[in-house]
Amino acid sequence: MDILPAIDLREGKCVRLLQGDYERQINYSDDPIAQAQTFEQQGAKWLHVVDLDGAKHGKHYNIDTLKKIREKTTLNIEIGGGIRTETSVKSLLQTGITRVIVGTKAMEEPEWFEQLVRDYPNKIVLGLDGRAGKIATRGWTETTETTVMDMAETVSDWPLAAIVYTDIACDGMLTGPNVEQTRKLAESCRVPVIASGGVGSLDDIHALKKLPIEGIIVGRALYENKFTLKEALSALMDR
Repeated sequence: MDILPAIDLREGKCVRLLQGDYERQINYSDDPIAQAQTFEQQGAKWLHVVDLDGAKHGKHYNIDTLKKIREKTTLNIEIGGGIRTETSVKSLLQTGITRVIVGTKAMEEPEWFEQLVRDYPNKIVLGLDGRAGKIATRGWTETTETTVMDMAETVSDWPLAAIVYTDIACDGMLTGPNVEQTRKLAESCRVPVIASGGVGSLDDIHALKKLPIEGIIVGRALYENKFTLKEALSALMDR
């Protein structure tokens, strides 16, 4: 298991949306490259990046920033937000991105997504963003009728790199993750699960590390000094 510090990009800046609401934005840093370097210096091996502009509008808006992070660090990077074509996936992987997260297009065109996963085994991550158990898409502005559990069951035998599961009600709130739903998802699916949303204390890290998951994404708590990345990594080692 690992800690994946998060950088959410909007107009080239590190920000955070409360519960995925674009009208409830907190600004943290004007220099995401320096932020990524800081995370690396503190012990990070992975970086979770979300292009919020891309997620909302369906195309890349922060690709130059992403490339600079890739050039200036040795971090493994997973990127999501507005990735809805194979061309986008291929170009990102060719720049050295480790794995690519697809959410909206996976829901809207599941046959296309399955073929993508099989063409790029262990390079594609499924982004499952849940609102009251149902999957939200298009930057969380729309909600489908498909449940998180149903989608996880569908892809359980596909060669996905991982599933990133986010409970939107928890995201950015620092009130704790949805541990029980994360547990159910991880126990029901063969694909490795990464938990996202709501981590606000080291107690949350301790609760999640007991689950059969691969990683924990942490964002706002690090930016607001609820704990340090070093402390979070140490918490994973505690018995």
